[in-house]
Amino acid sequence: MGHRIITISREFGSGGRTIGKHVAEKLGISCYDNELLEKIAEESGLAKEYIQERGEYTPKGGWLANAFSDRSLNGLSVQDYLWTVQRKLILEIAEKESCVIVGRCADYILQGRADILTVFIHASMEQRADRIVRLYGEREDSPEKRLRDKDKRRAGYYQFYTDMDWGKIQNYHIALDSGVLGIDRCVDIIASLY
Repeated sequence: MGHRIITISREFGSGGRTIGKHVAEKLGISCYDNELLEKIAEESGLAKEYIQERGEYTPKGGWLANAFSDRSLNGLSVQDYLWTVQRKLILEIAEKESCVIVGRCADYILQGRADILTVFIHASMEQRADRIVRLYGEREDSPEKRLRDKDKRRAGYYQFYTDMDWGKIQNYHIALDSGVLGIDRCVDIIASLY
């Protein structure tokens, strides 16, 4: 095998994606998040925007299930089809190269298959709210509501496909509070563990 993978799961607004990108730059390896989305889009023939919108919705219940229950690809729901495509991609990438993979249940998918460091990035609600307002500007909802919704969605998606609890400390090698440590310090810690 020989490839070493860092997977980063993160609370929305904790800076996990930025941390992943910087870790990869520092180590001179690839980082997959939006690039991965593009690959998934190419392989599945589904529009990139569609995947970004739907990728982390929990598949059971809600309007999504009703909207897509009658549409399927290869006999799978759109959601399940995306899952199989992304799982295949992540396994292929791990075979091919050392890299950082942000989100997409990569920690679960690569369990026991690769030399892997699993990281969870979190921060306080206040610090995350402050960050998303700074980064994305003000939205109609309160930033706290937006954070809770996004986290709930990520947790639901993760739970549905992995049967494990998202953010549960036992599922990760290391959990870092980016609000307390700061982005750069998190990058240094992860890179040094690598």
